[in-house]
Amino acid sequence: MIHKFTLFGTNIVVDTNSGLVFTFDPVAFEVLDFFNDYSEKEIVNILGGKYGENQVNEAIAEIKELRDSGMLFSKDIIPDEMYQSVYRNKKDLNEGNTADRPMPNVLKAMCLHVSHDCNMRCKYCFASKGDFELGRKLMDIQTGKKAIDFLIKHSGNRRNLEVDFFGGEPLMNFNVVKEIVSYAREQEKRHNKNIRFTITTNALLLNDEMIQYINENFVNVVLSLDGREEVNDSMRVSVDGSGTYKHILGKIKKVAESREQNNYYVRGTFTRNNLDFSRDVLHLADEGFKQVSVEPVVAPDGSGYEIREEDIPRIMNEYENLAYEYVKRKKEGKGFNFFHFMIDLDHGPCAIKRFKGCGAGFEYVAVTPEGYVYPCHQFVGVEKFKMGNIHEDILNADIIDMFRNSNILTKYECSDCWAKYYCGGGCQANAYHFNSDINLPYKIGCELERKRVECALWIKTQLL
Repeated sequence: MIHKFTLFGTNIVVDTNSGLVFTFDPVAFEVLDFFNDYSEKEIVNILGGKYGENQVNEAIAEIKELRDSGMLFSKDIIPDEMYQSVYRNKKDLNEGNTADRPMPNVLKAMCLHVSHDCNMRCKYCFASKGDFELGRKLMDIQTGKKAIDFLIKHSGNRRNLEVDFFGGEPLMNFNVVKEIVSYAREQEKRHNKNIRFTITTNALLLNDEMIQYINENFVNVVLSLDGREEVNDSMRVSVDGSGTYKHILGKIKKVAESREQNNYYVRGTFTRNNLDFSRDVLHLADEGFKQVSVEPVVAPDGSGYEIREEDIPRIMNEYENLAYEYVKRKKEGKGFNFFHFMIDLDHGPCAIKRFKGCGAGFEYVAVTPEGYVYPCHQFVGVEKFKMGNIHEDILNADIIDMFRNSNILTKYECSDCWAKYYCGGGCQANAYHFNSDINLPYKIGCELERKRVECALWIKTQLL
């Protein structure tokens, strides 16, 4: 399968299976439309009058060479055993394995909800203003230690592990965060593990002592800010309803500067109230941030700020405008990184990750303050996805199998999508929340992902 598109006058061709990306001249670009369905003579008859017979023949020869070398129209990267595994696992599930059992998979990452409370009341918060509708509470150190034990126990031979401190607002429970980190450092030495810590925070409580500790112990930090002051303060408000921009900006700048503009992200959300979100991305860049991520809101119909299908053309145009400015600034030496434009064409995800996606529910789990386990942070509070509890060390096998067996083969909408190996089938939480099925991708999310990938690939052609 190939995908071809033109952006800002550049003709780009993507070979879906190999991941190779080419720029084509106009003749070869049009020849591709006929290459697999017409004979060489027919193609020359169709296009010869427009481009000249010699040029068309040269284009055909070049495309044949790429095809014969396996660089274009290449074979599927998914090994046959993966296909067989999918059907074998589906057969096992149909036979009704419903028993609980010890965690059968190898964990690599955990989202640790140290706080189901928050000092902000963001209007679009998927976590119901911080408590996931489970009641406001903080994790105690015993549960935190047990979570680290659980991760290490079920990590198998995997040495490198990840723990993300999450909320609510994790800084509301920062003393426990530090105790958990200290305990984990002791345990990783005993078990020959290397645990990478990250933290996601709204930054309201940040102070110099916290920043120093985070810089010394956390490989990455995500700091929430939506962009322009009026945009941020329309959604990201404190408990009393007041805006937060002025309270946060300086603190986030201090973190970015103290980390030498690396290993952090300023992470924002755009809604249909600011579909000109490229201005928010550029505002953050103009404020000096070099690592920026601004994501589309995922909100239910009727919220008033949800992304709608009629918004898609404008959003796509915004991504294109942002890509153009992104390249311009890079060439001028004023560049920054935008998360959704960061595609590694040389050392990208392995075939398994491209096939299965993020690993939620079997390689990655979320743990609540009481120790309940969910497939990921976006499923927390959905009772049917409660997998078990770390204190009991027994998890629901059906939920594990549901996620382990979810992949681009079980998501039929993905089969003909050229971008499937860039997203691994998309976010399962979004799929469930919109379609009540983790294997039925969120349509708007798919549309926007494809456009972001196109923009990212165009950027690659301009910055070689």
